[in-house]
Amino acid sequence: MKLLRFGPKGHEKPGLLDAQGVIRDLSAHIDDLDGQRLGRTSLARLAELDPSRLPEVAADTRLGPCVGRVGKFICIGLNYSDHAAETGAEVPPEPVVFNKWTSAICGPDDDVIIPRGSSKTDWEVELGVVIGKQARYVAEADAMEHVAGYCVVNDISEREFQLERSGTWDKGKGCDTFGPLGPWLVTPDEIDEPHELDLWLEVDGHRYQNGNTRTMVYRIPFLISYLSRFMTLTPGDVISTGTPPGVGMGQKPSVYLRPGQQMRLGIEGLGIQTQGVIAEPEGNA
Repeated sequence: MKLLRFGPKGHEKPGLLDAQGVIRDLSAHIDDLDGQRLGRTSLARLAELDPSRLPEVAADTRLGPCVGRVGKFICIGLNYSDHAAETGAEVPPEPVVFNKWTSAICGPDDDVIIPRGSSKTDWEVELGVVIGKQARYVAEADAMEHVAGYCVVNDISEREFQLERSGTWDKGKGCDTFGPLGPWLVTPDEIDEPHELDLWLEVDGHRYQNGNTRTMVYRIPFLISYLSRFMTLTPGDVISTGTPPGVGMGQKPSVYLRPGQQMRLGIEGLGIQTQGVIAEPEGNA
C-alpha cells in the first residue's frame, strides 16, 4: 500500500493512493496514520479494504507528512561512503546518530523556509524507515519485522549552524520545515529490496544528487538493531538513513539554497517531493 495524509496543516486525514493514482479517504476506518495504526495487524486490515469503495479526494488536495504524531526523528550521518568522501570525512567506525526535532516535520510539497541568519541551507535526499513495532535490543536478523514502511525524506541542513556554531549537529538540522516526509508511506510488500533504490534531487532542474541505496555503509537491519541498544524505538518513529553524494556543501565551490528556488527529489517506488524555497517571513515570532 501507499498510505498518506491529506488536508490542511494540523488537520490532516489518513488516506491511500489507489492503483490508478487516485487519493482515497481512510478516515472512516482510522483517525490518523500514526504509530498506533502502523502495526502489521492494523496494516493488514487496511490492505483488506476495497479502495474503489473509499471516498475519492480531489487530486489538488495538499499532502501532509505521511506519518502523524512522530515520536522520534532519528538521523544517520555520513552513511554513504561516496558522500563521506565529498565532505572530506572518514567513514565512521560506528553510525553517526543525531536528531531532527519533530517540529521540523512538514508535508512533501510544503515550502522550505530559510531561517534567519542562514547563508548555508543545504539539501539531502534520504530513505526514511518508519517503525511499526516496538524495538529494544533487537537482533539484526529480526530487525525488519519492526518496519512499517518507507518514505522519502529531505534532510534540510543549515551547514553553518550544524558545523561552525559549536556542539552537536542538531542545531543545524531541526529548523522549522527542515523535515519534509512523504508523499507516501510505502509498505514493505511493495519494495523488494530497500538497498537497491535509486534516489535523486534537483534544484531548479539541475540534478545534484543521483545515487542508490546500495552504497549505504550501515544498512537498515543493522541500524535498527544498533539504535535499539541506545533507545526504545516505538511505532511511528522515523529513521532517516543518510544521503548519497551531491549535497550543496560538497560542490566546488559550495552551493546553497536561495529564496525563489525549487527542489524536486524522489526515490524509486516511493514518490516525489517538490518544495519551493522561501525566506523566513517578516514578523514571525
